[in-house]
Amino acid sequence: MGRTFKRQLIVFTRFPVAGVTKTRLIPTLGATGAALLQRKMTEHTLKRVGRAHITPEPAVEIRFEGGDKKRMQAWLGDAYLYQPQAGDTLGDRMASAFEDAFQNRVDQAALIGTDIPGLTPATLESAFDSLGKADVTLGPASDGGYYLIGMHRGAFPTARKLFANMNWGTNNVLADTLEIAALSGLRTRLLEELTDVDVPSDLSAWEQAVNNHP
Repeated sequence: MGRTFKRQLIVFTRFPVAGVTKTRLIPTLGATGAALLQRKMTEHTLKRVGRAHITPEPAVEIRFEGGDKKRMQAWLGDAYLYQPQAGDTLGDRMASAFEDAFQNRVDQAALIGTDIPGLTPATLESAFDSLGKADVTLGPASDGGYYLIGMHRGAFPTARKLFANMNWGTNNVLADTLEIAALSGLRTRLLEELTDVDVPSDLSAWEQAVNNHP
């Protein structure tokens, strides 16, 4: 029988393919450069994850787009669980990841992307710690979205509505999520605000992270 985990950290990423990955950065970095940055940011994020002191230790699951399990394992190693992302929209894919975790009897789960170079082990530790006091934890991103969402199993039946009918392309995602949570009676906690790397003007956040943690 496999090991049972009480906590799970879900990492959304994409197998780096030139011309497909980080397309909004291609005008500045070129197709190959944008894919290389995706590769480096994923590896950077997983190093931060590996240095977080979270008790009990969470299972780390890589939910990927592009590629396949064999290529993901060849790239990132055997220390993680791997599943392809499932769903038509980002909200569908996030809801599916949480649903799978809680069906596996995980008590607490958090989901992050890999384009937040300022993410630290302490941020991840705070995310899980806060779930003892809140139903939903959110990490605000500087563009009005969020880079982390976490919840406990009991909150999910209500919290899954946070992923439905959301316009993910606006700068109101965090505000809209908080409003829906409040109207649904969900207690929320916010982490520190961080910058995600989506467009060329965000690249300074990556450069700063590399300079601080070479």
